[in-house]
Amino acid sequence: MPRLAPQMRAKLAESAFELFAQHGFRDVSLDAIAARAGVSKGSLYWHYKSKKELIVAACAHYYRNWQRQVHAQIAGVTDPMERLERVLLFSVNNCLFDRATRVFTTDVFAMSLHDDEVRAGWAQFYDTARETFVGLAEAVRADGKVQLADPRRAVDLMLAALEGFKQRAAFDPQLCAPTEREAIVRDLLRIACGA
Repeated sequence: MPRLAPQMRAKLAESAFELFAQHGFRDVSLDAIAARAGVSKGSLYWHYKSKKELIVAACAHYYRNWQRQVHAQIAGVTDPMERLERVLLFSVNNCLFDRATRVFTTDVFAMSLHDDEVRAGWAQFYDTARETFVGLAEAVRADGKVQLADPRRAVDLMLAALEGFKQRAAFDPQLCAPTEREAIVRDLLRIACGA
């Protein structure tokens, strides 16, 4: 494999993610992805054999970026409650108020209902995100700021509520009005802290 192959694969995955996030999986062609990445369709096929391979690669791209951005949100922050609040605000902005990410992750979830490979990738990402939140909630509890009997259960409820907001936003766009952001974050924080 040529030296530039990993960079080209990453560029194609990023281009696929950007287009899937804008238009959904169904409405993006391999030609459009190749054009976005600045390569020929033949070059795209040399790196990825199918649209599904590109969907899986775009998912991995999104998952890595989410983790990187979460770590950036809490870098240098030592207060456990502030760390939890920052990651929760980032997640609400990313998963709910960023329409493109909401479109992409909703398509991933829908595809995961029928595709084992996509479901396994989504489950691994979800478990990683869940463990991130559980660790943050446990740190808040250890700091004595809240009486939280079961951080894992509280986080599960909080993540379920966030996913519910995301699904509801598909038919209730008012949910994503900027005036709703603080209330959603506050309500999710209350769930995560067992209040």
